Amino acid sequence: MHRCRNRGRQAGADVSVRRTRVPVVQQRTTIEGSKRMASEETGHVTGTPDKDYNIIWFVEACLSNALRLETYIADAERANDTELVEFFKRAQGASRKGAEEGKALLAQRLNS
Repeated sequence: MHRCRNRGRQAGADVSVRRTRVPVVQQRTTIEGSKRMASEETGHVTGTPDKDYNIIWFVEACLSNALRLETYIADAERANDTELVEFFKRAQGASRKGAEEGKALLAQRLNS
């Protein structure tokens, strides 16, 4: 058990942290087991069929990427790197397009 001070708490407050070591072999088995479970899941656990969930995940990933690229564009603009600005803007456009296509596909599938 390790003791550490948490700056966000009152002065002198201690927070206990318990570290558990998991053997590397057990970690691999757990990860492989999770992958196996995820690939076998067909909506019974989540309530959402895999194919629909995959589209939802894809749309979210595209939208998150478009937002992240906004920061990269601003950084490149501050550095006056027009080549990089244009590169990130093209990538952002592709991410937006992917999100729009994914949303349309999901709507079509959910309405049928």
